[in-house]
Amino acid sequence: MPVDVSIYTAPKVDCHCHVLDPEGFAYAADVAYSPMGQETGSAEYFSHVLGAYGVRHALLVGPNSGYGTDNRCLMSAIAGSQGRFKGIAVVPNDASALYLQELKAQGIVGVAFNIALHGLDYYRTAAPLLARLAALGMFVQVQVEAIQLQTLTPLLLDSGAQLLVDHCGRPDVARGVSGEGFAALLRLADSRRATVKLSGFAKFSAQEFPFPDTRSFTDALLQAFGADHCVWASDWPFLKAPRRLDYGPLLQLFAQTVPDAQDRHKILWSTPARLFGFGQD
Repeated sequence: MPVDVSIYTAPKVDCHCHVLDPEGFAYAADVAYSPMGQETGSAEYFSHVLGAYGVRHALLVGPNSGYGTDNRCLMSAIAGSQGRFKGIAVVPNDASALYLQELKAQGIVGVAFNIALHGLDYYRTAAPLLARLAALGMFVQVQVEAIQLQTLTPLLLDSGAQLLVDHCGRPDVARGVSGEGFAALLRLADSRRATVKLSGFAKFSAQEFPFPDTRSFTDALLQAFGADHCVWASDWPFLKAPRRLDYGPLLQLFAQTVPDAQDRHKILWSTPARLFGFGQD
């Protein structure tokens, strides 16, 4: 894969990454998975990673692993970042409007719905939470896999909330771009309220890096959503990754995936800056 050095100096926002610091913020006792070793990384260390690759801002996602609905580590990272970080929190389905307002005032722009982890039934009573997010102008970020989005779509569209879809919708590559779940994602483009993260290839690819079986999906997403509704993300520090991943090669893969300079600038910078309120510095 040819190296494009311009990708390192281009302004960038990483739109899906985690801070896991079990030494500073102990994990919750009841979580299903506790990341350790190379799966962890403090806010300070992640800032060094971003600096090494010229990434100006990041959208931190509260991980279900380790912390569940405990957002202390996330909020500490945002508070100490001097505007470099904003966040997606994990909250219980009965989170009040007041609690959501407090989170928003501290740099939280949305709430994560991890359907791929919890299943659809867990969120069947979440319509009131979605309505509160919509009223506050916050995002609902959904992580689905295979055909889950097909069932979830009516609930999301009826909510009126801004939608953020993780990891290309984690499609079933065996079914191709016409598979039911991915087709449901493509139809969300018509709402003009949905944005897709071009990320997480290792979560759904059946091949090794550079994940050639994902290209038809990213091409379809770019065509349907356009660069004004696509963003890039690393998924650092690569929780439960089935194979070795590194930040630099993932940036190079993006450069190959989106060769058009104008589209690349939008996806890496102007679109996330607009959506999440990062300054145009």
